[in-house]
Amino acid sequence: MGHPLLLLLLQLLLLLFLLLSPVSADDGAVIVKLAKSISPLPPGWSRFASVGFCNWDGINCDSTKQHVISISLTRRNLRGSLPGEISTLSELQSLSVQNNMLSGDIPSFANLTNLQFIFLDFNNFTSVPVGCFQGLTSLQTLSMGNNVNLAPWQLPLDLAASTTLTNLTANEANVFGSIPDIFGSLPSLQNLRLSYNNLTGVLPASMGGSGIQNLWLNNQQMGLSGRIDVLASMTQLVQAWLHKNQFTGPIPDLVECKNIFDLQLRDNLLTGIVPDSLISLPSLRNVSLSNNKLQGRNPVFPNSVKVVNDGINNYCAAPGVACDPQVDILLAVAGGFGYPVSLSDKWGGNDACDSWPSITCDAGKKNVTIVTLSKQGLQGTISPAFGNLTALQNLYLNDNNLTGSIPDSLTKLPQLRLLDVSNNNLSGKVPVFPNTVKFITTPGNALLGTEISPGGSPGSPGTGSGTSSGSSNGTSGGVIAGIVIAAVVFLAVLAFLLYKCMKRKNKFGRVDKGNRGNAMVKNGVEDGFNGRIETPSELRSPSVSGDSGHKILEGGNAAIPIEVLRQVTNNFCEDNVIGRGGFGVVYKGELHDGTKIGVKRMEFSSMGTKGLNEFQAEIAVLTKVRHRHLVALLGFCTNGNEKLLVYEYMPQGTLGQHLFEWHERGLSPLTWKQRVTIALDVARGVEYLHSLAQQSFIHRDLKPSNILLGDDMRAKVADFGLVRNAPDGKYSVETRLAGTFGYLAPEYAATGRVTTKVDVFAFGVVLMEMLTGRKALDDTVPDEKAHLVTWFRRILISKENIPKALDDTLNPDEETLDSIYRVAELAGHCTAREPYQRPDMGHAVNILSPLVEQWRPASQQEEESYGLNLHMSLPQALQRWQADEGSSMTFDGTSYSQSQTSLPPKPFDTFTSNDAR
Repeated sequence: MGHPLLLLLLQLLLLLFLLLSPVSADDGAVIVKLAKSISPLPPGWSRFASVGFCNWDGINCDSTKQHVISISLTRRNLRGSLPGEISTLSELQSLSVQNNMLSGDIPSFANLTNLQFIFLDFNNFTSVPVGCFQGLTSLQTLSMGNNVNLAPWQLPLDLAASTTLTNLTANEANVFGSIPDIFGSLPSLQNLRLSYNNLTGVLPASMGGSGIQNLWLNNQQMGLSGRIDVLASMTQLVQAWLHKNQFTGPIPDLVECKNIFDLQLRDNLLTGIVPDSLISLPSLRNVSLSNNKLQGRNPVFPNSVKVVNDGINNYCAAPGVACDPQVDILLAVAGGFGYPVSLSDKWGGNDACDSWPSITCDAGKKNVTIVTLSKQGLQGTISPAFGNLTALQNLYLNDNNLTGSIPDSLTKLPQLRLLDVSNNNLSGKVPVFPNTVKFITTPGNALLGTEISPGGSPGSPGTGSGTSSGSSNGTSGGVIAGIVIAAVVFLAVLAFLLYKCMKRKNKFGRVDKGNRGNAMVKNGVEDGFNGRIETPSELRSPSVSGDSGHKILEGGNAAIPIEVLRQVTNNFCEDNVIGRGGFGVVYKGELHDGTKIGVKRMEFSSMGTKGLNEFQAEIAVLTKVRHRHLVALLGFCTNGNEKLLVYEYMPQGTLGQHLFEWHERGLSPLTWKQRVTIALDVARGVEYLHSLAQQSFIHRDLKPSNILLGDDMRAKVADFGLVRNAPDGKYSVETRLAGTFGYLAPEYAATGRVTTKVDVFAFGVVLMEMLTGRKALDDTVPDEKAHLVTWFRRILISKENIPKALDDTLNPDEETLDSIYRVAELAGHCTAREPYQRPDMGHAVNILSPLVEQWRPASQQEEESYGLNLHMSLPQALQRWQADEGSSMTFDGTSYSQSQTSLPPKPFDTFTSNDAR
């Protein structure tokens, strides 16, 4: 009997174990559920079986081929909904479904701790479940803007747990309520875009000191309110869009916001005087102040700043005209009260004696004698500026909510006869007035004669100095406690700043002086001829009424004046030359913060206005292109006929140096493993660029001298530019085709057309150079070997010939030879004579990936575009960027996105879906 009982006990234990064990989600079943929930079905998908789901278009899995790590279904015209089972994809890192017509509930992502990127923009989702974003500890981007059918929802406090969050976008998403005060928990946040919602309340205090660079809060239905003082401590700000709200109070001193280039404050209730520090901000290029209640002088900005200030305000006079001294004094008085809107509306013009309410002047209407501000609901303090109204006789400030002390300057007014401050909340020392002054303090002002400590606690009466030992000890203890608290706060702030410095990659050192000149500005391009830059439009379709129609060229990074580039390259010293090409010389430079850059110096002596506009348009797009295996274009500078491009620096130099000059440079020859890894990196980079290709596309000067290597010997494609048809049929000035291996392609020699298949040919040539260690064209060898492609294709006729043609430094074993044969075969296919016989770059990636995986587990996620649709044409991508950032690109008043001269209505080359992949 013992045996059956033991068996039963084991079965019960097994059942209990299964019940208590976490259920392993079947990712394939979830993807099938997704397939059943959407239409049309993506190519290659099934609604009935999950066989091979990891290879379905848009699905990426981990190395086990069991867990989904990314879903990318951008711009597929999908209808339907996202199934709730997505919440069980425990390894999911990226979800990209923007630009579709999906509806229904957004699925809960709660506790998906691997999830880093969520793109839900431009859909028709209807609700956001409570707790949807709870526990997303790895989240970096949450982008769900332009979902206008969402039921009203509030930004959740749960996002405070997403400490790595960098981008939060929920514009036009029916968000209501206040902005949660969670920014102290989000040290990595750089972009906060919440335009066109129904947010109310004040700006959270925790925004101060945050790393936010782009702050979009414009066009709230009812309007955010309160003061905007928090901006003064947001020192990383680059762009702040606060227009069309209900913000009040003065513009803060933004002297520490040295990087801000775009400040939109129009259509609010802002009051007070425009601070001088705003006018002199070094990076400022766009500012709008119209339709507020600003006072004082009408500010005059430098010519480099595009100003929108033609709407209603309460300036004292025309631009450049000073305010009357008494007007300045009374505005300082209003400053003590916080520049209330009521006084801004009443005190307009440049003559305080010309019918200003609450102001009475002498018979000659020259000097203010009576100020009557009783029962105005005033808050704040009594300004010492009252003491400058030397003819003042009577001052009525009674029945308000004033705090603080009565300034001593009032006791020195020679003609003062009456001062009524009753029914306020004044405190502090009671000043002594002459006997000729009737001084009324009661009723009210219970604390007058009592000093108020910084913490708000009353001290002793009279002069405010302590008189008893108990009071003295208490004060001493408070001081000690205050010092301790201040020290703790200081250390905490210091630790936070050190953390920020470690986390943030500041691309360029600060430039306080010098000509900022003709340079690319942060997220904008300055016109190289007249310093003009367009102002940003509202984040709205141009068809919506009430939009300004102003547009901005969004595309740059920090401004880099020519003086800075000269300084960091030691005046373009020959010792700093790291490369030479047909279009210029490349110099190494190091910015003030230690960041190393590559500066390409070019000259276009015949470039006219159109050429410069196209050049700027190209830069605007290319600075948006980001990929792990593309060298980032960081900015540009124009200096007369010179055009300087600034790239990220790759410390290990070029592939060509490692292939052909390794001995002269004291380098070690590349191993086969390194060569295949580099080839895969290049293929992935070019494949990504091809994914953007249609009417205009991004073309590479693809050869070893333009394949750069980083510290880890990972490769990035450099020197890529836009290719477009000019109206006269010739290539535009920036195509940069002279040195590309693509010119070896037969069809290029016959028709001059640049296609993706030309790029594939060039890639095949690079592979041959990696295999043989020989240059594509070499006049130092016999004629039959001088043309590498012709010679190596003859080698490929017999597999046995390949080992004899290899680079002598490889010395491959049998296992390595197997992968060499596969790469050699790929090189042959890529250099086929007819374009249709060549594969696309996606095929090259598929061939090379398994070879690299032999040595290193490859993370498929690292190549994700994170929201950029791989099926999107470059014009579509450009329009998408513009839609994301609420701007269009304009040159000479012509929209780049619609320019027929820049983007032809018909494709330059015919591309298929296979080309794009």
